[in-house]
Amino acid sequence: MRLTILLFFFALIFASSCTQDKMPTLIELDMELRNLVAEASPTKNPDFYILPDGSDITKYPQHETNILTPEKIALGKLLFFETGLGRDAKKPEGLETYSCSTCHVPESGFKPGNFQGVGDGGVGYGIDGKFRLRNTNYEVNELDVQAARPLSMVNVGFVHNTSWNGSFGATHVNEGTEELWDLNEALARNKMGMQGLETQNIDGIFVHRLTYTPEVIEDLGYKEMFDDAFSDFSVEDRYSPLTGSLALSAYLRTIIANEAPFQDWLRGNLSALSYEEKEGGILFFSKANCSKCHYKENLGSLEFHALGVKDMYQSASYTPSPTDMRNFGRGGFTLKEEDNYKFKVPGLYNAGDSGFFFHGSSVTSLAALIEYKNQAISENPNVANERLSEKFSPLGLTTDEKLYLEAFLKKSLADPNLLRYKPTSVLSGNCFPNNDPQARADIGCH
Repeated sequence: MRLTILLFFFALIFASSCTQDKMPTLIELDMELRNLVAEASPTKNPDFYILPDGSDITKYPQHETNILTPEKIALGKLLFFETGLGRDAKKPEGLETYSCSTCHVPESGFKPGNFQGVGDGGVGYGIDGKFRLRNTNYEVNELDVQAARPLSMVNVGFVHNTSWNGSFGATHVNEGTEELWDLNEALARNKMGMQGLETQNIDGIFVHRLTYTPEVIEDLGYKEMFDDAFSDFSVEDRYSPLTGSLALSAYLRTIIANEAPFQDWLRGNLSALSYEEKEGGILFFSKANCSKCHYKENLGSLEFHALGVKDMYQSASYTPSPTDMRNFGRGGFTLKEEDNYKFKVPGLYNAGDSGFFFHGSSVTSLAALIEYKNQAISENPNVANERLSEKFSPLGLTTDEKLYLEAFLKKSLADPNLLRYKPTSVLSGNCFPNNDPQARADIGCH
């Protein structure tokens, strides 16, 4: 691959000497960007950032507690969108109207389309989930909403410890936190030794009022698929939230943004990025300081930083929760004062597919996000500027530089074909991602 890229460089240089005046500038940009990408990589090789292309299941990120199989992946893909599992709704009109994909919409980068995800107790869909709103027949305290914005499922397989505070998962940054796992039932699941995705999905099945019992699984038509995916489980244990989580997690580990233009560029197609995107990429890996925190394969990391952004209850929320421990970030898990207000560095692929950012949805455009990072001043009255991360400081970006960086984030890192991860139907025959009357009308499903 390196030889191919070098030959392509030489061909460009030769052609540029005879024809176009601008080509040397493009070549210089490619070379500078490639050097910066290599420097940011933990391996000092830009190929580190090339994501699995799906041709080999063993290349997907996975853990020994949930080895991927085609059967698990196929099952999980349907379960993720299956509204028929929503049988623990608070009210009769909520039954079978929501799914995991209600709050992780493919068209919105597998995040909510609106400022806050609403599972049970929500109605409608609008365009790309932007008009999923509260069912007025539900009291606010009956809604399935969370105090922090749901994270994207794109490239989530690279995230070893999930949630904004990284509390789920027995490995990596949670090694040495075992004494905290008895504080509540959700954290106690870390004792199973799995990574965050599998652990959190077990908890999510209960939190989001989904029903995984032998009777429901058979009623919806999934028994045979569970048998195929989990033949190594006893019949007594085969149809459960645990196997449901393993299947869901297997599917989610395959949602890889490997068709993003930046991926194409990494593989040697230097024309995959425009002049503006290349300038933006250079800024991302240099002056804009993004790669100091966003340096893992998914362009996120397992670091936690205080950026002083507002919490969900301070900006927009159906359930204002100033005392929710999630407002304290990593400190809400570790209970260490020095960890308060530090939140996990999220992955950036397809970040621009929805209009809300950070754990509290307080920033509503990529341009505003870049300006917030550029200014590096806390907007949260609970977080003094003195508490902000040492990696978070004013950048001094010019107007053009901010536009270049936005182009890189919005275009270069956006896989345009995430709908390949969405099924055409689910076994219940229900509409999805939502199945209430307003949502069915919005999406044209009957």
